[in-house]
Amino acid sequence: MTLEERKQEIIEAFSLYDEWLDKYEYLIELGKNLAPFPEEKKTEDRLIKGCQSRVWLDSELRDGLLYFQADSDAIITKGIISLLVSVYSGRPAAEISADDFGFVREIGLKDNLSPTRANGLVSMIDRIKEIAARSRR
Repeated sequence: MTLEERKQEIIEAFSLYDEWLDKYEYLIELGKNLAPFPEEKKTEDRLIKGCQSRVWLDSELRDGLLYFQADSDAIITKGIISLLVSVYSGRPAAEISADDFGFVREIGLKDNLSPTRANGLVSMIDRIKEIAARSRR
């Protein structure tokens, strides 16, 4: 599936729900499906700064593709990072770097989060972009 197809799939999934309470439930379910994150990887260098809750993001470059693994100690935040990982993991770093992450705006996620969670979302996106940019070198 292409990046555009995956983002469209997320947009369509969110459009199935009229209420944001239902969309939050969907995010929580996404977080529950996140692959287990090893305790030994919950280190300071993997912690995303700017998030109120603790969010760890690990990456690995394999065969030219960037793979992400993540966890959070808060259920909605875990859902948010899970959403981002599901879209961007397994993609070339150049493709991630070139993306505008516009689907996040399109589903209304940032606008429907508390200010601290919205800041955390921006920090997560910035970290993914930073990892992608660093991996292109």
